[in-house]
Amino acid sequence: MKVPGVVTRHFLFYYIRFLIFCIMNIEQLKYPIGTFQNPSETTSEQLEIWTKDIAELPSKIKNITNNLAEEALSWQYRPEGWTIKQVIHHLADSHMNSIIRFKIALTEDDPSIRGYDETAWAELDDYSCDIQQSLILLEGLHHRWIKLIDNFTEDDLKKTFYHPERQQKYTLKTAIGMYAWHSNHHLAHIEQAIKFQGKFE
Repeated sequence: MKVPGVVTRHFLFYYIRFLIFCIMNIEQLKYPIGTFQNPSETTSEQLEIWTKDIAELPSKIKNITNNLAEEALSWQYRPEGWTIKQVIHHLADSHMNSIIRFKIALTEDDPSIRGYDETAWAELDDYSCDIQQSLILLEGLHHRWIKLIDNFTEDDLKKTFYHPERQQKYTLKTAIGMYAWHSNHHLAHIEQAIKFQGKFE
């Protein structure tokens, strides 16, 4: 039986609307606090806020995961997204790389940094470890990271590194903002996974 063209058009119209709705929702789940927006001018007050966000991340994660059962750590923050456990281990890996990038930028002249495949890393066996291992690592890393940032001079903040995969140069001032956003971005993912309680498994 031949389907009338008007029916086909109506189906396609609503199907496309449905797809757009799904894509929009996925983007909201991916970026619950939005994407990083680098201000045209970074004030000292903004820098203090960013530094505080980085400093407080380990304790915030501890507080929201402290009473979670082991099975809750397998909750995903979105369909086909990472679990709470993977997010925490990723934060430890990412911020371990970040402090190395900062140190290289502080001690070399506009160095190129090395990227890594975070998706592939999240599939490695150590991502099944207890989250306490990464929380301990994060606590130590952030303590040392903040020690560096708190002692930055204006010249230090202007120092740069080059990201070859993104083909972009970043000042350490901008990098502080990016990692403050990264901290809050994944903290929101954990909160989101807890809110949905395994809906996306």
